[in-house]
Amino acid sequence: MTEHTLGEATQGVAASAHDLVKTYGKGEAEVRALDGVTIDLMQGEFTAVMGPSGSGKSTLMHCLAALDTPTSGEAVVDGTSLGKLKDKDLTTLRRERVGFVFQSFNLVPTLTAEENILLPLNLAGRKPDRAWFDQVVDAVGLRPRLGHRPSEMSGGQQQRVACARALVSQPRIVFADEPTGNLDSTSSAEVLGFLRRSVDEFGQTVVMVTHDPVAASYTDRVVFLADGRIVDELRNPDRDQILEKMVGLQDAAAAKAAG
Repeated sequence: MTEHTLGEATQGVAASAHDLVKTYGKGEAEVRALDGVTIDLMQGEFTAVMGPSGSGKSTLMHCLAALDTPTSGEAVVDGTSLGKLKDKDLTTLRRERVGFVFQSFNLVPTLTAEENILLPLNLAGRKPDRAWFDQVVDAVGLRPRLGHRPSEMSGGQQQRVACARALVSQPRIVFADEPTGNLDSTSSAEVLGFLRRSVDEFGQTVVMVTHDPVAASYTDRVVFLADGRIVDELRNPDRDQILEKMVGLQDAAAAKAAG
């Protein structure tokens, strides 16, 4: 069986933000969750987005993943400017070109693992590529669990089902929002190892919001946000480097709050 790959790995930009601003509230109560963010997320890379609580990292992901609308600026996914799309076209883009992994797994409790994995394709009326399905299932180690419902699986197994579901439609980019937030260290390592392999072996593009330096150390690039702005980044990071940056950002945030 030939190996499938997803697009041209490490070629071009998978998603980008151009001067992205997101505000909530009005007047005195206005909060700028994003304050002019510009970034390119490259194809075939695993990127982590980090920052103190309230820094805007989840807002950035939601704007890039077409789950939220920026106040101004432009979000582009796979060459398509999201602001120019009607609701129906946004739904199609989310379904066909974007994969999602959430902290809470978001599996349907009455469906088996296999049915959960194939659900996005079934909703889109698309037939699964069985060779690709088999490759993803084996990569995530779920073959013995395909007939099990979520209640019969551990948290780590459920999250691996969610990862397989995100990849089975062969999206251009996968957004993972705190994917290991509810997992123990062993399950976290399994899930992160799979996301890493999906980049290295399948050419997948993965963007992950996390507060965990260990999780971020699996990535190619870590982007740091503070007060809605990108303030730093690391390439080929290790846990200690990430921890040092995060401590610095948190200390700065605490000092600003005290001042």
